Amino acid sequence: MYTCETDHCSCKIGFQVSWRFVYIVEYFGPLLIHPLVFFLRQYLYPNIPIKPLAASVDGDLSPSQKLLFGMMMLHFLKREIETIFVHKFSASTMPAWNIFRNSAFYWFLGGLLSALDVYHPRSLAARDQDPLVNYLGLALYVFGEGMNVAVHLHLSSLRSRGGTERKIPTGLGFGLVTCPNYMYEVVAWLGMIIVSRSWAVALSIAVGILYMRAWAIGKERSYRKQFGDKYKKKKWGMLPGFF
Repeated sequence: MYTCETDHCSCKIGFQVSWRFVYIVEYFGPLLIHPLVFFLRQYLYPNIPIKPLAASVDGDLSPSQKLLFGMMMLHFLKREIETIFVHKFSASTMPAWNIFRNSAFYWFLGGLLSALDVYHPRSLAARDQDPLVNYLGLALYVFGEGMNVAVHLHLSSLRSRGGTERKIPTGLGFGLVTCPNYMYEVVAWLGMIIVSRSWAVALSIAVGILYMRAWAIGKERSYRKQFGDKYKKKKWGMLPGFF
């Protein structure tokens, strides 16, 4: 869900693996788990009446459940594409154990727990009645994801291929917060919370915010130290009015 961009995350302790590989592995979890739960509901919830598989996919699933499935898949597919083609990392490797720690977060919270709750036949998403709620959630999601991509592309453009130099980012929300990519990430997930009506989806981004807040603080500290008076200090790291 989130990309740590601070240098303090790159300590050389023990066996190392590439940052890119770690992110590819962790984002793959939800891309695997959501389709499994989505299409195998009749086997996961045997005591709850569900039509045969062909009918359950086209009939039993509510518009909210189907929409959330698409939103989740696009979100993590976007992250895989960004990891492979867009992100440039200050450090080339990280401790190998991070694979298990990071993957546990994504595979369990963003993957298994969210999928089991959202696609349950008696979930709030399964009983949705108001399409306007879905439209609101989708609008926030599209805006958040689009702006998140724009920020990542801008950050990538500030660094040469294979380089570690830093430049001061501007526009796209950088005048408001230190890390607008995290701000837009939260907006996109707020859209998914609205569509899913799921406590598990809300818990996933709530935990993610704790990580992103720490990274935003580290990023602000890094900017101030490196650029001094050239950098316009920010009061808020990622969410204006909160932190």
